[in-house]
Amino acid sequence: MKQRALFLVNRQARRGAENIELAAQKLRRSGFELVEVPTENPLQLSEVIRAHERSVDLVIVGGGDGTLNAAIGGLVDTQLPLGILPLGTANDLARTLGIPTNINLACATIAGRQMKRIDLGWVNGHYFFNVASFGLSVAITDRLTQQTKRRWGVMAYGVAAIQALWQSRPFKVMIRSGDRVERVRTIQVTVGNGVYYGGGLAVADDASIADERLDLYSLEIDHFWRWINLLPAMYRGRHHLYPYVHAQQGQEFFIDCNRSLSINTDGEIKTQTPAHFKVISKAISVLVPE
Repeated sequence: MKQRALFLVNRQARRGAENIELAAQKLRRSGFELVEVPTENPLQLSEVIRAHERSVDLVIVGGGDGTLNAAIGGLVDTQLPLGILPLGTANDLARTLGIPTNINLACATIAGRQMKRIDLGWVNGHYFFNVASFGLSVAITDRLTQQTKRRWGVMAYGVAAIQALWQSRPFKVMIRSGDRVERVRTIQVTVGNGVYYGGGLAVADDASIADERLDLYSLEIDHFWRWINLLPAMYRGRHHLYPYVHAQQGQEFFIDCNRSLSINTDGEIKTQTPAHFKVISKAISVLVPE
């Protein structure tokens, strides 16, 4: 029996236009009837998903992490399973879930119909898959354009980070989780729900997108040279071992700063401090490799 799949592809994604026809052919041969809806504005994705709640069996989204983030609201409301075609630059959610970036293999993952319930992060009314952060990360996001990502791929994140570092200034933060209150002076606060972000950095070495917790860290770096030692550890999720990194885990955090700062969720600026973070356990179903 064929399954009807709502097929939503961001043609502006780094590999969107060149792979859409190949993916559609593979999926049709795997027994899916595709309902293709053109969406020029990714912000419309959740609305489109809600409109097709009763007429499809699952949703297949092709794009990067920002495109996937735009679909979360509709997925939560309808509880339709999600199939992922990683067509973006970083594809951090796909990396967390073990979904190959090769289009043939990504389509085979969807065709395998293996489901997994995953958690979502939530901050001030906005969901996220990977991380929400503020400070240095927002400055990096401001410097990332579609043109630089298309030209340099994942390397664009490193170039933007170096540029942002030179202009970063520490700020004061209060972090409350239950009865625990921490006050830090930092250049970056990251709250992770998944494992990977920023083109392959790991939020923690034991993080999982189904562990029903958030992983928080704060970078309290006062000298540029510290990055030389820290960066390799950040790719392994071992940065919490360094004395100038504050790290903790929990299901809920309340954070305030000495000034209002923009908050980045999965690469998109959505809200600002003060912030209320929490984990939404087993929120949606995703198709993953066996």
